[in-house]
Amino acid sequence: MAAVTLPAGSAAAGARLHVTDWPLAAPPKGVVLLAHGYAEHAGRYEHVARRLNAAGYAVEAVDHWGHGRSDGEGGFVPRFSAYLDGMTELLARVEEEHPGVPRLLLGHSMGGLIATLFLIERQDAFAAAALSGPAIMPAAPPSRVTVALSRFLSRFFPRLGVLALDANGVSRDPAVVAAYLADPLVYTGKIGARLGKELMDAMAAAQAGAARIALPILFQHGAADSLAAPEGSRYLFDHVSSADKRLKIYPGLFHEIYNEPERDAVLDELIGWFDAHVGP
Repeated sequence: MAAVTLPAGSAAAGARLHVTDWPLAAPPKGVVLLAHGYAEHAGRYEHVARRLNAAGYAVEAVDHWGHGRSDGEGGFVPRFSAYLDGMTELLARVEEEHPGVPRLLLGHSMGGLIATLFLIERQDAFAAAALSGPAIMPAAPPSRVTVALSRFLSRFFPRLGVLALDANGVSRDPAVVAAYLADPLVYTGKIGARLGKELMDAMAAAQAGAARIALPILFQHGAADSLAAPEGSRYLFDHVSSADKRLKIYPGLFHEIYNEPERDAVLDELIGWFDAHVGP
């Protein structure tokens, strides 16, 4: 099993993170580093990776700490930085395996939040990026009382479940929802208090640091997304410093735009964006 290990100094030092890769027989024109969303795992992106493969891109992804086949606990994280540490190790692996090949970053949902924070730190490592339904703003903004309670629970009861996601918001395709719920590697329990607090802090950091992002970047979001507010993508689009940026809000689409009935057209736009930012 391919894996990377989180280094000393990480909030989850020593944890082994499962790596999924979709290589090409021929040299790729680019390598896509994929950051999946909350509660899921990289294996759910098989169809996305195969489309990228067909377009000439190799794809690599880690299951984040506490997700899929990686070490950790579902619904909990010691610090949000553990997710960024995983991306750092994945980047080091890709740099070693594909020296000189353009790198692209793709993040969905919480993976879009992870990718945003990673770009603030390491955008120099990528030729371009794309975010799908990034979790930059919650669909229902919490009240001050909820925020204060979350911080209290995070400190004293960090694993206490405080919020459950509605799987019906994933896609308008009933088969996608059924497969999501039946997948043994998908976490269907509640978000713990610590993770909830860390998510809120990470969203605030992404908003505060957005202006530091200046590379070419594509935002794709379903207008009917009930899990991550489309306003989050609009906020990033308005605040990043990138001269080359694009915002696509798809009317009627739910959260997982790559798993909606219109997925082929959405993936065409993603691939077209990447193609425009790598050499032949």
